[in-house]
Amino acid sequence: MVTDRVGDFIIRLQNAALIGKREVSAPYSAHLLAIAKKLKELGFLTLVTTDVKDDGKVHKTLVVTLAYDERGASKLHGVNRISKPGRRLYAPHTAAHKVKGGTGARIISSPSGIVSDAEARKNRVGGEELFEIW
Repeated sequence: MVTDRVGDFIIRLQNAALIGKREVSAPYSAHLLAIAKKLKELGFLTLVTTDVKDDGKVHKTLVVTLAYDERGASKLHGVNRISKPGRRLYAPHTAAHKVKGGTGARIISSPSGIVSDAEARKNRVGGEELFEIW
């Protein structure tokens, strides 16, 4: 059983990008769905869907498709987990700085939902810093 769903999800994305895999599946949760939708909005993913398998028990999975450029290179180059289950890190909107000169994003779980660093600065909202992606 995985205790850190967000960490597991972003590492699955990074590993799939490194080997050139197009689709990644992960156990479903509403929190991961919100994160996946935000990554799609930022351009790291092209498609976010859910899949339900009924083989005696209902298994719901989250299936995402990674974004690639016209040369076939993945748009996702790396991830860095910031807040972990054993050490939660919270920051105000003033601490939400640019990632990799603006080419990446810092994903923040705020009271208004999952936001990127740019949205946190614009809406003046802070929260738990989940991870950086570039």
